[in-house]
Amino acid sequence: MINRKKLISKHNPILTSIATDSPLSVGNGDFAFTADITGMQSLYQHYEQNHFPLCTLSNWGWHTSPTNGKTFTMDDLIHTEYDYAGRKVYYPVERKPGNEEVYDWLRHNPHKFNLCRIALYFQGREIKPEEISNIRQELHLYEGRLESCFHINGNPVSVSTICDSENDVLAFRIVGSDLSVKISFPYGHHGMGASDWESPDRHNTTWQGKKAIRKMDDVDYSVEVSAECNLNYDKHECTITWPDDTVEISLGFNAAPSSYQQILSQKHWENFWSEVGIADFSQTQNAKAAELERRIVLSLYLLKIQSTGKLPPAETGLTVNSWYGRFHTEMYLWNTAFLALWNMGDYLLPGLEWFESIMPKGCKLADDNGYKGIRWPKQPSYTGVDAPSIIAPLLVWQQPHIIYMLEMLYQQSPSKEFLLKYWDMVEGLADFMADFLHHDGEKYNLIAPLIPAQEAHKPTDVLNPMFEIEYFRFGLNIAIEWGKRLGKDCTQWKTVSENIAELAIENGLYLAHALCPDTFENFNKDHPMMSGAYGLIPSDRIQAPAMKATLDKILECWQQETMWGWDFAMMAMCAGRLGLPDLAIDLLLMDSPKNQYVASGNNFQRSRNDLPLYLPGNGSLLLALALILAGYGESEGQLPEGWKVEVENISKFPH
Repeated sequence: MINRKKLISKHNPILTSIATDSPLSVGNGDFAFTADITGMQSLYQHYEQNHFPLCTLSNWGWHTSPTNGKTFTMDDLIHTEYDYAGRKVYYPVERKPGNEEVYDWLRHNPHKFNLCRIALYFQGREIKPEEISNIRQELHLYEGRLESCFHINGNPVSVSTICDSENDVLAFRIVGSDLSVKISFPYGHHGMGASDWESPDRHNTTWQGKKAIRKMDDVDYSVEVSAECNLNYDKHECTITWPDDTVEISLGFNAAPSSYQQILSQKHWENFWSEVGIADFSQTQNAKAAELERRIVLSLYLLKIQSTGKLPPAETGLTVNSWYGRFHTEMYLWNTAFLALWNMGDYLLPGLEWFESIMPKGCKLADDNGYKGIRWPKQPSYTGVDAPSIIAPLLVWQQPHIIYMLEMLYQQSPSKEFLLKYWDMVEGLADFMADFLHHDGEKYNLIAPLIPAQEAHKPTDVLNPMFEIEYFRFGLNIAIEWGKRLGKDCTQWKTVSENIAELAIENGLYLAHALCPDTFENFNKDHPMMSGAYGLIPSDRIQAPAMKATLDKILECWQQETMWGWDFAMMAMCAGRLGLPDLAIDLLLMDSPKNQYVASGNNFQRSRNDLPLYLPGNGSLLLALALILAGYGESEGQLPEGWKVEVENISKFPH
């Protein structure tokens, strides 16, 4: 049996200097606070200048910019017209002249906003980075507690930071002299820092005792302070002072503030770590095994606090705003599908409830262009309404995700009740996929306009992208199996699945799509999706030798710097299914700009200043490791020769 506390604690992130690429976070899945080396947000400008703004974000904190009495909806947008098999279809793609204001507003709104900045002050002023020394900051993963010890101009200080597991409450225990805390409230903004500090007259803060009442356009929320302290209010700021060298301060965001000691006594994190899937690599004495174990533990923590809430997670979670804080439905699988296989399936249910809630919008989105069923938006906010984009509205590979993830959950605990609960969603998604495929009199095809997951292709030049063709077929086959379990007639889906287009292959290599013979010469960038057709999914049409040759060719010629964090896990899954465990591990750990895992455990996309972290990289890592460690179908997990790994509570991929 794995000594879980020892294993988890071994990987506590420890910082001994200011590391602007690795601020540490606490959170509960719907709320997160990201701190600098002081355990607060004291060095805000320094971190922001280094492309990592420090935020306090929540799944309920959305702001919509006013439009001066105007009303903008997708109906006000001039859509781009395309030809689909002789009929016209329309998508919100181009930023048309005269329509720029509508386009930009719909793209940026609603957006998540920074609830506040919480900063430690010394002698009544901001702390400068050069004043801090003797740093030792440790994130105690087993407790969800951040402990920060340092000196300010030679004066010792310690700050303990913790987040309530059930409510959006932060608590701090501060020890030191000549200290105070300042809470500052910005106006909302769609940028990465989610803050506009230059518009004090566009929002309002009033205080009722120790509770701040915030009003900002369509947003109302409260922040309540609990502490034996004094509060001094000034416009959108509050300074907290206290008479002694030790104080405990709690802040409740739309919640009554529980005390520091109450939060510390919660057993949530201990219970989480006792149940979650885990892998102990300590019997394998090499650096690769140790690094994989570190990435696993830290990824589990990061995804727990940022990707298990009531909404699908953004690609940067609740740390900073990526794409205005909106989430990408095609990333939902990479972010969260691992939960079903790592004994965390219940954490998927709130997000699935959100997808259930937007089914009517998905039906309308499909119907707008004459298709049946449910079409998921690609880049929505909490409203479920899509955003205009030169790419997003033309993507379709998000369609089978939920069907696949539901099947993962079902296989963990089969029941008719589960099938019935989600049947309408599965049916709607399958209806769309079957209808979206165009029948040319012989085969069912994916035709233009569409952009594949490898976004390097023009939407009008694409035919039967390999991954999407196989993924649609795979999703339809799962839906057919659900129909059999419930006694439903799925003849139409079966006809489509059995007559879907063949995969494009030339000279023994799989191509990106049927009109792309120069895949490996001119399109050897972005996501190498061919590997996903025999990695993420278990296609029975793939010729293993051809896939092995394709993977080899990708590794030979692909522009590695253009890959994204989840590409390495996708290729590793392909290697795993091909029976190449050494290659699978090497791919997971490949030294590449977008496959870096910094001290915090975040997958840092080093070539992107707008993506200082990338949670799909962490989620895909865990998804790939479920296949490598536990196996799939009748196949057992396969590791490099000589490796010994103890595994608990990790399930196989669906068979």
